[in-house]
Amino acid sequence: MARRCFFSFHYKPDNSRAAQVRNMGMVDGNFPVSDNDWESITQGGDGAIRKWIQDQLYRRSCTIVLVGTNTAGRKWIDHEIIESWNRGMGVVGIHIHGLKNLDRRISGKGPNPFAHIGYGNSGTKLSSIVKCYNPQGTNSKDRYAWIKKYLEDAVEEAIKIRNNH
Repeated sequence: MARRCFFSFHYKPDNSRAAQVRNMGMVDGNFPVSDNDWESITQGGDGAIRKWIQDQLYRRSCTIVLVGTNTAGRKWIDHEIIESWNRGMGVVGIHIHGLKNLDRRISGKGPNPFAHIGYGNSGTKLSSIVKCYNPQGTNSKDRYAWIKKYLEDAVEEAIKIRNNH
């Protein structure tokens, strides 16, 4: 059974990589938003963005953070991670630096987006709990194949981890 998941990613540089991962069909992902739709949402300000995120997270069991070069520390990605965790959803990261975009370019590996987010008042960082995978392979095709093979298992593991915390 495919889980209903929310994909979190840095839109401008990683949208095509994210679309390719979503199109694998391994999980039931949120519908992609077009450039025009995203522009309309962002023009509505923080309230509109927050509402859009709330609506997207509704009835989802896991958030998959597709980690590109500049994903970590972005305001709305942090918000999506924290909101997902607080709702009791599984959260998992997948690095996408070795995947080609539509222009056949790859990007550099970005930092773990969970490394600066605290877990409660314990001083512990979410990165000590939430997994962030680096797909194996020597080229883009191999890394996409790794994601296709392991994404569903990563989601299930993320849900188990969250249920234990």
